[in-house]
Amino acid sequence: MIPLKDTILRQGFSVVTWVIILLNGIIFLYEISIPKDILQQLFYLFGLVPARYSYPNWAVVQGLPFDHYLSFVTAMFLHAGWLHIIGNMWFLYVFGGTVEDRLGHVRFLFFYLLAGLGASLIYFLIDIHSRIPEFGASGAIAGVMGAYIVLFPRARIFTMILIFFFPFFVELSAFFYIGYWFLIQLFAGTISFAAQATQGGVAWWAHVGGFVAGIVLVLLFRRHAHRKSYPDEVYRYLSH
Repeated sequence: MIPLKDTILRQGFSVVTWVIILLNGIIFLYEISIPKDILQQLFYLFGLVPARYSYPNWAVVQGLPFDHYLSFVTAMFLHAGWLHIIGNMWFLYVFGGTVEDRLGHVRFLFFYLLAGLGASLIYFLIDIHSRIPEFGASGAIAGVMGAYIVLFPRARIFTMILIFFFPFFVELSAFFYIGYWFLIQLFAGTISFAAQATQGGVAWWAHVGGFVAGIVLVLLFRRHAHRKSYPDEVYRYLSH
C-alpha cells in the first residue's frame, strides 16, 4: 500500500521536512559517485554497527573508533539504493509535513532527530552483536508515523494498492493505515528475531523502536507546540 496524500490542511510550508529530504538526496548522490570499496567504508564508519561498541577489540582491528557515537545519528542519513531512499523520502513527504505543521519547525527538527536516535538505540539493544551496518531514515520516519497516528488518527490517507500490477485507489483512515503498517513491522521483527537473522536486510526493530519513540516524544512535544488557528477536525476531502 503506497500512501499518496493525506487529508489534513496544512498552514505553512514544510521547511524542515524539505531540508531533510534535500540533505538525504545530496548525501545519496555523493554515495553513488564514489567507488564501492570507499562506499563500504563509509557505511561502516557512519552507519550503526552494534559490534563496534559491544566488541571494542574487534572495532579497533577494523579501524572503527568505538568511542565515536555519532553513528547513532549519521546512520539515518545514509541509504543503500534508489528504492531505499525514494521509499523513505516519499513517506517523509506524505507524513512529515503535517506533523511539522503541528509541532512547528524547530520542535519537529528535534523530534525527528530524537526519534531516529531512539530507533538506533532499540536496534542496537536488540541486535547488539551484529557486525553489519544499519542505516537509513526509516527509523526516524517511523517516529513521524507514530506521531501522526497520535495527532491525526481520523485523517484519511489516499492510498494506491497494487493487485497483480493493477493500481487501485482507496481512502483509508490514518489509524488503520499506520496501525496496519506497524503490525507488519512488529510481525516481521518478531520473525527475524526468532530466526536470529544476521545477514542484513530490513532493520525491522529500528522501525518498531522509532514508531514507539515517536509516540512518546510527540506526547511530550505537543504540550508546548504552537496551537494552530484551525481545529484538528478540519480536513479536506480528496475524493472531490
